[in-house]
Amino acid sequence: MKGAATMAFVVLASISCGGGQSAPAASSTQSSPTQGSPIQSPPPATTSTTGEAGATTPAPTPTPTRTGPPPFAAKVTPIARKRLPYSWRPGCPVSYKDLRLVTMTYWGFDDRAHTGELVVRKTVTDDVVTVFKKLYAMRYPIRQMRLVDVYKGDDYDSIDADNTSAFNCRAATGSSNWSNHAYGEAVDLNPRENPYVTASGSTAHANAKKYAHRPMRGKAVINPGDRVVRTFASVDWGWGGSWSGTKDYQHFSRSGR
Repeated sequence: MKGAATMAFVVLASISCGGGQSAPAASSTQSSPTQGSPIQSPPPATTSTTGEAGATTPAPTPTPTRTGPPPFAAKVTPIARKRLPYSWRPGCPVSYKDLRLVTMTYWGFDDRAHTGELVVRKTVTDDVVTVFKKLYAMRYPIRQMRLVDVYKGDDYDSIDADNTSAFNCRAATGSSNWSNHAYGEAVDLNPRENPYVTASGSTAHANAKKYAHRPMRGKAVINPGDRVVRTFASVDWGWGGSWSGTKDYQHFSRSGR
């Protein structure tokens, strides 16, 4: 999610991240997501391909092999405008034509392989695939990975559902500037276990309060200098947990803000 300012707990309506340049308007509604079930059919080889914009392409479908879990697979395709009914609108700092849908394998909290989706800017797809391939190899668990449009573009609802997401055309928390998410150059990873925390130590999500301090032990919890932080650093992405004052433990971005 360029510099998220320290703010009172009561004004945290949208959790995560860094700034950009121009001032957006945002709206919020709610929806009820469900966790996808593990995939059962054979997987394709690891790929990074581009298809026709707007075309429906099958997701990678991981299946366990005789010797262990399925291999990581990823596909990169243009994304149709209709897939972004809430997260993109005219006036956003990046065109939806410059965004890409990354469909890829992730390791779930149930210790099984699943297929998820992230939308990012086309210039960072290699970074994102590289990082998530490494996270899968280390069996770092991810609760779910769905487009924020499943939650009607509502960042609060997506975070409350512990959804890992990327592109969302919105302002940075506590700012009138664009978030790095509005450029498709940021990822929020397991936001319940890795919440946005004000300098006073508060967080807007009741289900995340017990995760508000670092360092701490816990499934999917990200700590300073750990292997998740180092994996993102290997592609020169910064972590919101390293900010002074306000901490955004879920947030990784190309700019570091």
